[in-house]
Amino acid sequence: MTVASDAGQVQAGPPPAPPPGPDPAHDARLGRLLRPHAWSFTAVVAFQVIGAVAGLAPLLAVAELGRILLAPGPIDPGRVWSVVLAGAAGLFVRLAFTGASSAIGHIVDGEVQLALRRRLAARLGRVPIGWFSRRRTGELAKVVGEDVSAVHPFIAHAPGELVAAFVLPLLSLVYLFTVDWRLTLITLIPVVLALAHLPLMMTPARLREEKRFDAAMGRIADSVVEFVQGIAVVKAFGGSGRAHHRFRTATDDFVGVYHRFVRGLSVVAAGMQLVLSPPFVLLVVLIGGTALITAGGLPPADLLPFLLLGLGLTAPVEALIAHGLDDLQAARRAIGRIRDVLEVAPLPEPAHPLPPQGHRVELRDVRFGYEADREVLRGIDLVLEPGTVTAIVGPSGSGKSTLVRLLPRFFDPTHGSVTLGGVDLREIGSHDLYRTVSFVFQDVRLLRASVADNIALAVPHAGLDEVMHAARTANIHDRILELPRGYDTVLGQEAGLSGGEAQRIALARALLADTPVLVLDEATAFADPQTEQAVRRALAEPEGDRTILVIAHRLETVADADTVVMLDDGSIVEQGRPADLLAENGKFAAFWQSKEYR
Repeated sequence: MTVASDAGQVQAGPPPAPPPGPDPAHDARLGRLLRPHAWSFTAVVAFQVIGAVAGLAPLLAVAELGRILLAPGPIDPGRVWSVVLAGAAGLFVRLAFTGASSAIGHIVDGEVQLALRRRLAARLGRVPIGWFSRRRTGELAKVVGEDVSAVHPFIAHAPGELVAAFVLPLLSLVYLFTVDWRLTLITLIPVVLALAHLPLMMTPARLREEKRFDAAMGRIADSVVEFVQGIAVVKAFGGSGRAHHRFRTATDDFVGVYHRFVRGLSVVAAGMQLVLSPPFVLLVVLIGGTALITAGGLPPADLLPFLLLGLGLTAPVEALIAHGLDDLQAARRAIGRIRDVLEVAPLPEPAHPLPPQGHRVELRDVRFGYEADREVLRGIDLVLEPGTVTAIVGPSGSGKSTLVRLLPRFFDPTHGSVTLGGVDLREIGSHDLYRTVSFVFQDVRLLRASVADNIALAVPHAGLDEVMHAARTANIHDRILELPRGYDTVLGQEAGLSGGEAQRIALARALLADTPVLVLDEATAFADPQTEQAVRRALAEPEGDRTILVIAHRLETVADADTVVMLDDGSIVEQGRPADLLAENGKFAAFWQSKEYR
C-alpha cells in the first residue's frame, strides 16, 4: 500500500455508544474468540474447584479439633494427628492447584489480549481511512490499550473468583447443615442481606452513570493527547488559560461525573461491606448460637464450626461483590467498545477488481456528506488530466479536504462517481489503487522506525541511494545527516523532528513512491520557501505525466498550477487557469487579494 502519511489529525465525534443490555450476537462472537482456549478455561475451573475443596480442609480440621478437644472423655492422639495432617495436606493442595489455576488463567489472558489487539489492528487496517477522521485519537487509543487490558479480570480472575464464590460456600453449607440446620440458616443472614443490595447496583440510573463515567474517561484521554501535542505551541505563545480550556473542562467534567458515580454507589457499597464484615458475621452467629445453646438445643462445641466457616462463607462473596462485579461490568463495557471497532464495515473490495487504464481522474456529479442530512460536497464535476497540477482553493469549510480525500478513497461518494483511468474507484482493488495514488497531508505521523524505513515505507525494497535521492529532492538530506546515526536513526527514540522536517520526510516518501497520481493536502504548509520550490520542481520532473491534486494556500503554488478550482460551500464556483480567473475579476480574484494569500 503506497501511503505518504497518515490520515491526519483525527477529530469530530466519538464512536457510537454500544447498545444497552446483553447482545446475544456479541456474546457469540466473544465465544468464538475464546473457543480456541476452551481446554485452558476448563483446566482453570477444574483446578480452582480442587483448590476450593482442599481449602476447606484446614478450616474443617480446626473445627473438628475443637469438637474433639472439647468433647467429654479421653482424647485420642491418633485421631488428633490425623485431623492435623488432613488440614495440612488440604492447605498444600489448595496452594498448588489455585496457583496452577491462576498461572494458566494469566497465560490465557495474555493470549486473548494479543489476539484482540491483532484483530483490532487487522480491522483498523481494512476500514476506510476516512473513518479515522471521524474519531478522536484518545478514544481509539483507549480501545486498543485500556479496553483490551480491561478484559484481564474477565479472563484471568473471573473463572477462579466465580468458582470460589459458589463452590466454597456451597461445600461449607453442606457441612454446616450436617452440624445444625437452624444455626446454618442464621449464618446465612449476612449473605442474604448482601445479595439484597445487588438490585440497587443494577438500576437504570446506575447504568447511565457508568456510561457517563466511561464517556468522561474517553474525553480525558482525548484531551490529554491534544494537550500534550500542543505543549510547544502553548509555550511559544505564552500558554494562557484559554489554551488549556478543553483539558480543564474535560477534567472538571470528569470530577463531577466521578463524584456522582461514587456518591450513588457509596451508600450501597457501605451497606454491603457492613453486613459482610467479620464483626457483623460473628455477631449474628454468636447471637444465634447463644440462643440455641442456652435453650439446650446446641452443644457448645458445635458453635466453633459456624464461627470459622461463617467467615469463610461470606469472604468469597464479599470479594466477588466488592471487586469482581465492578471488574466484570467494566470488562463487559470494554468488550462492547472493542466490538464496535471490530464491527466497523471494512472498505468494500470489488469481487472482480478492474485495473485502471491510465491515470486520468474524473469526478462526475459527486455529492458527499458525513451526515445524511448535511452535504459537504454538492455536484462536483472535475477532470484531472495526466501531467497537470490542479490547485484547490477556497475559504475554510468549503470542502477542500473532503474533496481531495475522495481520490485515495478515504470515503466513497454518496452520489456520483470518482473514476481513475476510466474505472470507478469502487471497482479498483485497494492494491492497484494505492500503487497508483499516494497522498501527503499537513499533519504528518512518522513511525517509530529508522529514517530510511520511514522514507521507504511505500517501497520497502528501495536501496539507500534511492532513499537518499528522494531526501535530497525534499531538501531534508542534510538534516538527516546531522542526526545521531544518520539514516539509521530511530525517530521518536533517538531523535525527534520538527513539524516542517517531518513533513519533508513524508514528501520524500511520496517522491520515492513515484506514483502516477499524487494528492497533497497542505503538504508544504510547514516547509520553507526553498523546500517548497524544490518540491514543486521535483513533482513536475518525471516525464511530465504525473497527475497532481493539491490544496493550495500559497501564492506560488497557485501560480504554478495548470488549473485552479475555486470551492465555496461545497460547490465549484470558478475553474480555469490562474491568469484567466484573475482577468475575470470574480470570486477567485477577490480571494487572491484577500488575506489568505497575503
